[in-house]
Amino acid sequence: MLFGEVGPLGGAAWTAPAVRSGWIQGLRTLAQHPSALRFLAACGAVDTIFSLQGDPSLFVASAAGQLLVHILDLAMRGPAEGHRSPQACDWPACAQKIVGHIEDSLCSTAVPQVTQALSVLTTAFGHCHGLWTQGLWVRLSPLVARLLEKDPVPASHSLVDLLLSVARSAPSSYRGLWETLAQTLSHLSPTQAGPLALGILKLQDCPQALRTQAFGILLQPLACVLEAAAQAPGPPGLLEGAAGNSMTVDTLLSSKSACVGLLCCALAHLGLLQPLPQRPSPWPQAPLLGAAVTILRLCSGSAAPTSDVGSRLCAILVGCGRVQRAALDFLGALSQGTGPQELVTQVFSVLLEYLVSPESSSMSWMPVGHFQRLLPRKNEVRCSLSPCIPSPSYTPGRGRGQAGQLTPGPAAPLFPLQVLKKAFQATLRWLLSSPKTPGCCDLDPHTQLFLRELLPVLQKRLCSPCWEVRDSGLEFLTQMTRHWGGQAGFRQALLASEVPELTKQLLRDPESYVRASAVTATGQLSSWGLCATPAGHECPGAQQESLLVELLHILSTDSEGFPRRAVMQVFTEWLRDGHADVAEDAEQFVAGALQAASRDLDWEVRAQGLELALVFLEQLLGQRGSHCPYAVALPETAPPGVLAQALQVLCRVQLFEFAFRALFDCDRPVAQKSCDLLLFLRAKAAPCGSPQEAGDSPNVASVEATLQRWQAGEQGQPLGYLEPGAVVALLRSVDLEGLRDTLAESSDHVEKSPQSLLQDMLAAVGVLGENEADCY
Repeated sequence: MLFGEVGPLGGAAWTAPAVRSGWIQGLRTLAQHPSALRFLAACGAVDTIFSLQGDPSLFVASAAGQLLVHILDLAMRGPAEGHRSPQACDWPACAQKIVGHIEDSLCSTAVPQVTQALSVLTTAFGHCHGLWTQGLWVRLSPLVARLLEKDPVPASHSLVDLLLSVARSAPSSYRGLWETLAQTLSHLSPTQAGPLALGILKLQDCPQALRTQAFGILLQPLACVLEAAAQAPGPPGLLEGAAGNSMTVDTLLSSKSACVGLLCCALAHLGLLQPLPQRPSPWPQAPLLGAAVTILRLCSGSAAPTSDVGSRLCAILVGCGRVQRAALDFLGALSQGTGPQELVTQVFSVLLEYLVSPESSSMSWMPVGHFQRLLPRKNEVRCSLSPCIPSPSYTPGRGRGQAGQLTPGPAAPLFPLQVLKKAFQATLRWLLSSPKTPGCCDLDPHTQLFLRELLPVLQKRLCSPCWEVRDSGLEFLTQMTRHWGGQAGFRQALLASEVPELTKQLLRDPESYVRASAVTATGQLSSWGLCATPAGHECPGAQQESLLVELLHILSTDSEGFPRRAVMQVFTEWLRDGHADVAEDAEQFVAGALQAASRDLDWEVRAQGLELALVFLEQLLGQRGSHCPYAVALPETAPPGVLAQALQVLCRVQLFEFAFRALFDCDRPVAQKSCDLLLFLRAKAAPCGSPQEAGDSPNVASVEATLQRWQAGEQGQPLGYLEPGAVVALLRSVDLEGLRDTLAESSDHVEKSPQSLLQDMLAAVGVLGENEADCY
């Protein structure tokens, strides 16, 4: 009935992927029965699972492969007990059938069948840790190695996944594994071998010779780039052991797609390897920096290689945004290491070049400064690690919103917006990793010099007609200010520029994303006393007050949710960090913010309002909250005097009106946050009077009735002013734990319940008395 053609396999319902998936799930449960394995092998169910491995639904095909592994593991658990490695003749019939099918698939000329077999083996070695897996490897490893003899190697990605899965499980237990890995590295193409090389280098225990071979494969593309772009032989030991591979050079020059794919993979793999403790040592930091800079200049067209290979590479890579993004990511990852000052200077130079390059104009502009004077004059011969095409200059202006005057220059490649964002991210990482001056907490001279040349560029970006560029510039400014707001060199350079004034102007930007980023940036500037003033000095209280009023206006009137969310986040940070103007009258500040948040239609604004309320509550009770969302700490009860005073303040700011209304919010995250807030307060109020005394308050009954109406969906009537005693009574009368448990349930818990399943079964067969009795 369940496995033959007369059963569901021959019915029309079998054409639905959900039915086939459910059949597999049912079979997985059935396999737990002690007699199920012989039954499944005899009735043809295993053959059906074999066919489902090639199902057009990826979910069904994946589930079929996992089921085969599950059945194989169940079948082999018995024979493997007490034996080092059971012989093939001792394996159960069901296991023999599955392994025989895998053997046939590995010998097949059809790539999909090879892929299916390799995927099953990958799952088996990754999830099964019995001794029988050693016997499985001994039996199948010759067939796996035989795949390397084919040209091209079939299912190379699946083969790599299998070998890494075996190597991660227990490499010393699998005979000949290291030799197979070395052979695979030699037989795969440079692009295919990259993921395997990275996986090998991540292994804890691996022969040094294999690690050297794997690292050389990752370095080969960058070594070829350095060799092709160099105008003189590189220094001895430059990426030693990685250069001179003809296959890599052929791949780089074969086509644009092959070149781009190989370089992006190599850069990504090396970037992932850089922060790992088991990365190769010594780490070639300087050559890698030079390679990244060279690739970026090949892409921008500012490199002038003299060799034929270098010229062809330049023609392939110029304007390639994908390689630019990968190289900028890799350059940012290299910021965690150190390098020669000359190379670091070139890094800042190429980053400034990318930040300056226009995204939608053929006019090239760049500030004249120390880093840009590194650019050689026309026809000047330089090393490939230095740019060879100068960019014209501009003179910074002082008009509002005017960052400078453009000087026409040669046409520059148009960098995509994503490249500009990556350039901002890489620049930030290099700036934040810059060393401090010895004996001083301020920035080192090179960083300060770069910063003075960077701010006019940022100024220009904030005036860009493209809103994405303005948004990226504001995000960059926010991060810089958050980390460097207290550095004297940064403060001096920022206040001497027009960046703070432009940032404040962008609070009225027509694009909501930009307004939100401007709110965050302005809030961060204000926290450090760096907001805009006409004289360019740090802002006095009057300027701060006007900013607070402006942000409250945005919270109350902005038509888009993003700026309002940003305002609530800024207000929460200000309150938590003790912002000077907020601390002057925190009660009035919180009351205004909660009043606006409680009326907001955006659930994230309401949720952030509850977060602000929790911060305020913690400060009233004299407890600083943990910034870690996973920190678990039982709240201590507050002294009665402190609690009574805090309850009075909370009632005056109408926090309970907001919190109790949010308790029945239609958006679950808001209700959950409100429930957590009230539970926290109830734990603090534990010793405050007896339930009978608190319940004697005259308006408790009416408030409870109002809460019941709110829970039923009638949200019109307000609670009004609450006395502290009534609040304590409500906190004890409302079943907050039960509400929290209800909110924690998944949205489909009813549909997945046993009762719902039985109802579906009854609906399928018709509601008849005998069927109902059988089901229940």
